[in-house]
Parts: sequence; C-alpha cells; structure tokens
Amino acid sequence: MYLPRQLISHLYLQLLRSHHPLSPPVLILVALEPDALCACRILTALLKRDYIPHKIQPVAGYGDLARAGEELVRPMQTTNGGSGGVVVCLGVGGLVDLGEILGLSNPEDEEVEEDMGAVEIWVFDARRPWNLGNVFGGEAGMGQAMAEIDVNSRRRGRGVEKGCITPAYTSKTGGIIVFDDGDIQEEMSSEREAYYALLEMPEVDDDDESDAEDDEEMPTGSKKRKSWSGRVDEDGSDEEDGPPRQRKRSNSGSSIVSSPSRRRRKGMDSSNSSRSGTPTSDSPSLAEPKQPSAKTLKRRLIRMKRKHEAILQNYYSSGTSYSEPISSLVYSLASELGREDNDLLWLAIVGVSSLELSGRTMTGVGISNSSEEGGSAGWGGQRGEQIRQILRDEVHRLNPPDPYERDRDIRGEINGVIPTTARSPTDTSIRLSPEPRFLLVRHWSLYESMLHSPYLAPRLHVWTENGRKRLHKLLAKMGISLTQCHQYYTHMDMELKRVLRGRLLKYAPMYGLDGLVPAEPSGHASSREGWGFVRCWGWKACLSATDVGVIMGAILEVGPHEASSSWDAKRLPRVRGSNDDVENGGINGESDLASLLPRFWSAYDALSLTSESPTLLMEALPLAQHLHRAILRTGTSLLSKHQIRHLRAFRIAVVKDGPDVKLFTNPGALTKLALWIAEAIRVQEREKGDSVKIGRKRAAGTPLVLAGLDEDRDLYIVVGTGGGGGVIDYAAMSKRQEERRKKKEAKDKKQKERADRRVQRAAERAEREEDDDEAEDDESEESESSSESESEDEQDPSGKKHLLRNRFGIAFQEVVQETNARVRIDSFDHCVVEVQKDDLGGFLEALSFRSVVG
Repeated sequence: MYLPRQLISHLYLQLLRSHHPLSPPVLILVALEPDALCACRILTALLKRDYIPHKIQPVAGYGDLARAGEELVRPMQTTNGGSGGVVVCLGVGGLVDLGEILGLSNPEDEEVEEDMGAVEIWVFDARRPWNLGNVFGGEAGMGQAMAEIDVNSRRRGRGVEKGCITPAYTSKTGGIIVFDDGDIQEEMSSEREAYYALLEMPEVDDDDESDAEDDEEMPTGSKKRKSWSGRVDEDGSDEEDGPPRQRKRSNSGSSIVSSPSRRRRKGMDSSNSSRSGTPTSDSPSLAEPKQPSAKTLKRRLIRMKRKHEAILQNYYSSGTSYSEPISSLVYSLASELGREDNDLLWLAIVGVSSLELSGRTMTGVGISNSSEEGGSAGWGGQRGEQIRQILRDEVHRLNPPDPYERDRDIRGEINGVIPTTARSPTDTSIRLSPEPRFLLVRHWSLYESMLHSPYLAPRLHVWTENGRKRLHKLLAKMGISLTQCHQYYTHMDMELKRVLRGRLLKYAPMYGLDGLVPAEPSGHASSREGWGFVRCWGWKACLSATDVGVIMGAILEVGPHEASSSWDAKRLPRVRGSNDDVENGGINGESDLASLLPRFWSAYDALSLTSESPTLLMEALPLAQHLHRAILRTGTSLLSKHQIRHLRAFRIAVVKDGPDVKLFTNPGALTKLALWIAEAIRVQEREKGDSVKIGRKRAAGTPLVLAGLDEDRDLYIVVGTGGGGGVIDYAAMSKRQEERRKKKEAKDKKQKERADRRVQRAAERAEREEDDDEAEDDESEESESSSESESEDEQDPSGKKHLLRNRFGIAFQEVVQETNARVRIDSFDHCVVEVQKDDLGGFLEALSFRSVVG
C-alpha cells in the first residue's frame, strides 16, 4: 500500500490517538547514511514531543535487516505472542519485498493467507525502483478468495483503493505502507494498472499458446482436454502434479513475481472454469455472433499477461535512481503536524545537502550534468532545485531578520560575503550564503579548500604539475598572494574576503569554472538560486550544511578512533548474514554492524539538537580533512600512473596498494573516490571532444567501476558509478510531451475506428468455419497488440527514457547468475558488491559484456 503525499500525517495522527502507556515502542530501522540519520533525528524529535516511546536499530545491509526481522519484528506479531506495533524503515528495504525479508510472510506457501500480526511497517526510502509488492500490495489479509469477496470493494471498505490509502483507512490488522513523495501517484499509473490486472488474472502458463496449437493436431476421439494452465489431463480431469511454478527475481534484487500471482485468491480456477468450455452446437447460430473458442480466449489471455508483465519488467530494468530525500519527506510530516522549527529545518537541509556529496542523483549513484550549475546545485535537476527553494522559503519564514540589523544583513548578502561568525553570542539562526564550491572553506586555508574541492580539482587537473600552476595563476589573477591563501580563511584579510566572490565571478570562467559560485540573485530577494545554508551556534561554531554533510559522511566512513576502544563490542555480537549471501557465492556474510555501531552513534550524537552538537562536529573535523586528503592522493596516483583502463562498457580502476588502501574498504569512501575520478575523466573527455552526443545533450562521461582491496577479508569492494546525463532540457522535454500527446490522440482515434471495424466484421466471422475465425481473430489481435506497443513506446510522459540511469545493480546480478564468481550483494545500494579476490578478473570480464547504463 502507499500513502499519498497529501495524507502524509494520517498514519501519525492515528498512532497518536491509539497510543497508551502500555503500547509497545515504535521500532525505527535506520540505514547508515547521513540522509537517513537526519530523518531519524526529525522523527524521534516528533515522538519525544508526543511522549511515544521508540527504539532505534541501525541496519548496515540486507543481512542485518533479515536479522532485525527475526529478532525484533516477528516477536511483535500477535500471531507470535506480541501485541503488534509500528516499524519505521528509514532508507531501508524500499527495493525488496519487506514482508518476505522480515519474515512476516511465507512466499512458499500460496495457500496460507497473509497475516501481518497487527504489525504496521512504514517505509521511507529515496531509492528507486520501488518493490511493487510493497507499493500496491503489502496489505494484510490479501489471501481471501476472490470468489467470496470482491477485492476492490473489500479494500475500499478498509480505506484502501487499489493500493492507495484513503482518509477512511484505519490501522488495525497491520501491513506495509510506503510513503509516497508524489512519484507513485503522478508517474506510476501504468504500473499500478498492470500490477492489479495480473493480480486478478486467472492462472495461465506462457507455453499455453504453443500447447493450443498442438491441441489442433490431436485425434478427434482423444479423451485429452486442456486446462487453463496448459497441462493435459489423460483421464478427463485437471492434473495439479508437476514442478512448482518458479518465482522470478527482479533486477533490483527484490523477490517479486513478474505476474503477482502468489497473492491470488483461492477459488480462482473454479471461478474461471466456466469460461474454458467449448461451444456445444455443431454449427454457428445465424441469430447471434459466434462466441470465441477456448483456444482463442486462452491466446488473448496470454497476450494480455505478457503485455502487463512487460510494463513491470521495463519498470524494474530501467536502472536505479534517487527521488526526494527522506529527511525532506519527514520534515514535510513535521510541517503538516505544525511542529516545524529551526532545529528540524536544519536537519532537513543537511539531509538534502548530503545527497550531492555521495553522488546520489536522479540517475542513481554517479555524476550528473547538474554539477555544472552554481553553488550547492547538483542533486535532482529541476526537482532538486524546487526542494531547495522550498527550504530557502522556510529559512526566511522561521528566521526573520532583526529590524535593527536588516540593512547590514542585506548589504552583506548582496556583496556576497561568506558568513563565518554569528551575529551575537545567542545567535542560532539559519542564513543563506553564496557558498563557493570549495571544501570546508571556513575550517581550512583557501588554498587547501580549493585544492580538495571535488568540483574544482578535476577541472584544473590538479593531479598534474600544470594543474597546480593553473590554480596558482587563478589565485594570482584574483590578487590573492600565496601567503594569504595558505592562511586559515577566517584569518585572511577582511578586504580580500569581501571581494572574493566578485573576483571569482570575473576570472573563474576563464578556466572553465562557470559554476564555481552562484550567480547574482535575480527576481525576488528570497529566490537566490544556488545559494547554500549556514547556521551558527553563538561563538562556538559556524557551519554550512555542506560542511556538516562532509563531516557526517566522514564519521560514518572513517569512524572516530577513540570510540572504538570505549565501545563494548559484546553488546552486539557478529552474526552470519542471510542465506542469500551463501547463494551469491559463499563469501563470509558476517555482519559489519558491530564495527559500525560506534560510528553510527557518534554521528547520531553529532546531530544532537542540544548545544553540544557543534562541539562534536568540530571534534570530527580532522576526520573529514583526512578522508579528502586521501581521496586526492589516491585519485592523483591512479590518474598520473595511467592505472585506469577502458573496457568495453566502462572504465575500471583498482585500489590495491598505497598508504590509504584500508580507508577505501568502506563503500561510502570508495564511492566518493570513484566520483572524484569519474568527474576527472568526464572533464578530460569533454576537453578532447570524445563525449558521445545523446540527442542534443552530451553524455556525462563513461561509467566507472572502482574496486578496493580489503586484505583482512581477502576480497574486493566493488562500486559502479554511472556516467551521468541525469539533467535534461525540461523545455525541450515539454515540447516533446506535447508532440507525443497529439500523436497519442491521433492513434486513439485510429484505434477507435479499428475497433468499430472489428465489431462489423464480428457478424461476418460468425458465418465462417471455426478455424478461419480463429486465424482472423489472431491476426486482428496481433495487429492490435503491435499498435498498442508502438503507442506505448512513443509516449513517455515522464521523460524517463532520456535519463541514463545506473544499471550496475542489474548487471551485477546477471553476472552472479551466469558465472561461478563468489559475490556478496548486501548493500542497500545495489551498485556496491563484494567479490572474492581470486574471482575479480572473471567477474569484470563477464561484466564488460553487460549494459551498465540505460
């Protein structure tokens, strides 16, 4: 089931009304990433204000998610002696069947009615594609016979209409509920119709069409007859023996059925058996049209099934992407409840800013053309900028300027001075700032900040001697001496800081750095497209949202060394992973959660809403600087030594030696290194003119696979980043949509005329022989099917086909299924896998023949 955006507070208000002192605590499963941490902080703040007890459980991967289901979620079920409750998944499980992985349903036994045991699961996840079983299914009690109760009327009675929750919904029996950020309701109508059409379709095998043709050659006196499933009954009755129907695994790693028949109701065969009989009369009646034969109905059913399955398969095979950050979605919940304040707004801003740092774009993990824009722009294209603009409006609403300092603040913002101090010892407000695309500029020297910038370094080629000279020339043209730029930015000459933005706007385009700083604000003063966010905690600290995102990422990826010694690892012993780990190659599937817990709680404490938050963040600042120094060193080594090879479908690099090799055994750190290298490769390709044109847009580089050696476990961590191309020309797309709409109207008119002609021919076909009738019907159906497929291929209202999405997760699973490589796929980002050291060569060779961007 899914909860529409306009009803985002519906479930929380029901929880608030039904809560009492004996209610079980709300269980929150949190992914180890900054966006999920920020969302967790917002949600727990709401629960604390309403005196609702809750429990937080970090989850590192699918193995830990299955273990949490076994140890924490299943005991909550009323069928297991519990009292029910609510489980909130933040950044967890959106791509898989949660009912199966948490052990709340038994997919092997189709006869058993699903019973969630009064456990309700709320899913917040920015990853796409959704598992459609969660979105349109996930409802308890879906195993009742369709023959007894009409499914749609029953759901409407419970406040659920074709998976969509209505205001009449009440939380009683539990279920899986996905919080829609708007994509499901606006863009997934065809998938919704296909899912429910398959759900209500009678059981039929794909080989029925060929069996029907064989049936024509049977002797007339044979006692064999066909069942709907295509099996032949020797004694006149349908046989149910034979191999069980296999479930198909989706390309996203979720266990879904291409036709969701495992949720079909009992009595399906009996309710449809009356339609499988052949006509009893020997000759067609002249008074009424001849009814289609059983074989004709069977063929139509098969074609319809294949058509709907193709829609679902196209959805899953399009590749991964990211939608609205879950911290923004949870903040919308707080706003709907009237609980928004500066602390919650700051958490939402940090969560949104963190997505760009980790390369999570609307085309999956990879670089995006939007990185050419100024300031903090870089995530989500037009939609991402709309979300940031909403956050800017919230900043102006919750942080009105002091009337005594209004003129001074406006002058400072127009001059583009980067704020580095608070206005007063008690100032904790959030301000807009014309942030340049430097790294930790307030806490580093200007030179170091520019040198380690993921945006500036690849464009100046700082891994070469000439690139360093270009950086020095840029500083010289701006009139900043090397002595000044090597000082901490806060200690620089005040006049230089006042004129820095203006000089960057003047001289940066000479070096191809058009998006280095945001442009002058145009229109309304609150628009300020590309401007970043800054918050001060009195005289303690002044941090931008990007600074906090960088520090949070470093805590999770590097970890505070002092916490490891003080943490009692026995509190959470290491356990074996899920059975899928063994099936995916036999790699040791031990959970990394025990070693990652100190990092999670350190990051969680650093996001505290108390005054201690900036202190903890400042203490972790050296971790962030250490990580980005290592990225620059390792990236420079790989590029200068020409250790990046170009295979058939992607480029490949391996980090297996050097002083920082152990640092990149963490998938997050390895992904940031891959993004840094991919950006450098894209700049090189563009300068050489090797980019491939796609329509009128240039592709954003070649996909990259980066492997990092983990000597302790004798395996490689492998991450695949997309080549980008995620931002499209929205004006051109609107024009294309208008053209498609006109074509669709013309095709609909032709189809209507064709349908009228078919009705006229129906009376004529009634007078012909049965064989001729079937042949003509088949020809008509095929032409109709082809015309519909052409119409579907040409129409693309969302413009998704123009996006080059990351398909590494799909390609990884295809390689695992077809080779003997020992691979473990446990990360929530399916483009990250673990490969046994000896199997890396064969794995990459098989991967080179796959489509990794689509």
